[in-house]
Parts: sequence; C-alpha cells; structure tokens
Amino acid sequence: MSVASIYRWTGDGLELLDYCDMTGTAIEAADSWLVTDGTALALEAHRIRFAAAADRDVEAFWDAAVAAIPSEDDWFPRVESHSNGRLLFRLRSAPERSRSVVLATWTGDDLRTMPRVKGPDLEAMLGIRTSVQAAGAGEAVLLSPDGYVVEGATSALLWWRGEILCGPPPECDKIDSVTARSVLTLARALGVDTHEEAVTPPELDGTELWALNALHGIRIVTRWVDGPQLAEQPGRLAAWRKRLDALRRPIR
Repeated sequence: MSVASIYRWTGDGLELLDYCDMTGTAIEAADSWLVTDGTALALEAHRIRFAAAADRDVEAFWDAAVAAIPSEDDWFPRVESHSNGRLLFRLRSAPERSRSVVLATWTGDDLRTMPRVKGPDLEAMLGIRTSVQAAGAGEAVLLSPDGYVVEGATSALLWWRGEILCGPPPECDKIDSVTARSVLTLARALGVDTHEEAVTPPELDGTELWALNALHGIRIVTRWVDGPQLAEQPGRLAAWRKRLDALRRPIR
C-alpha cells in the first residue's frame, strides 16, 4: 500500500500535517533518496547537497527527518526548503523501479530557472518528462543551446566508450547527481578510466548509455526516440548495479 505523509518542522520537531497549502511559497531546495530496509546510498552526500542549496541551518531538521523513516520496506522520502522559511519532510513509499528506460530529446525551451540547484525546477522537469511519454519515452534529454547533452529531466547521464566511462563536462549547467558521482567515484576506485566530454546525441551512436538517479540507481537506455543507436555489453549493467547496491549503508 502506498503511503505519503507530510511533516512541517516546528523548530523542535516534526508536526504531521493534514493538509499542506503551497500558496505563496516556492521550493528553494529539495532532495530525495531511496531507503531500502533502513539502508541508503551516500546519504551524507544528499545531506550536504541539500544544506548547501537551502543555505540555512537544517541539521536538526535533517536528523529528525531521517529518524522518522521506518527501518523496514522501501521508501523515497523528500526534504524541502521553502521560500516562506518552511521546512517540509515528505515520507513517501518508493514508486516502482526499473532497470531500463527509453529516452526522447526535449525540443522545447529550457524551463530551468536554477539548473544547478535541485528543487526550484522540480515541477517543470516532471512536466517535461511527462511530455515525452506520448513518444514512448520514460525520460527526456535536455540539450545545451549548442546542442550538447546535459542531463535528463530527472536523471544524470553517463556512457561507455569501450571500457571508458564518460559523462558531460563540469561546466554543463546540470544538477550534481549523487548517484552519478557515486558511480564515477566507484569506477576510479576500481581502476576504470573516466572521461568528460561534450557530445551531441549523434555522437553517442554505438555507446552504452546509462540514466542514473536516486530512485532507480543505474538504468540502461534501451532506445532513444529519433536519436542515436545504442549498445549494451552483456552483464555490465547487472555487475555495476550490484556494486552500487553494495555501497548502501544503514541510515542510523
């Protein structure tokens, strides 16, 4: 059964809300992570990212939110810092997860207002992702004004050129993905070469392309609608999903 509860930070603890009025406020920072039977991947990295984006003291609120997450089952909680000063915690059951996804290029205007901050553009990015579903895709790819691959609406993108794991350069306006950063750090620890490159969609032809986020972990892109032809090395995705899963740690 799906569960979703909203709590407001009072300064002393979390207060369960029957209704959350969003009138006159906007999300300035948000972060989500997957909790499976009391474990999570890189939770401290999520805390640091959220605290930096919120630009305020969120330590007590964060600790209370983590303490409120049950130790059993799968959860996808979200913390939010709002423009009216409010801090909210959403305790949500984890949605269904998948190992693969189909992409489509977003051809409309770039709707992001703060492309390097997670939170302010959540609704716009969800809308963009929904817009490509009619084309049979589950995720939209955002391109730079020059046509280079930046990120997915709700995912980071990495790709393999042979045995080299690649991603967009740091000057790209994109969210600092905790999951992608974890995979790249793991790759370097294992002695796998990594590389940053600015690429257009056609330049990804023949690569193995991954879409990564906190909910799904690593997903392989099986098709890019009207885009490059992609490849898959048998066994690689399963091996890396297992490696990433091994990095999960108890949240408390």
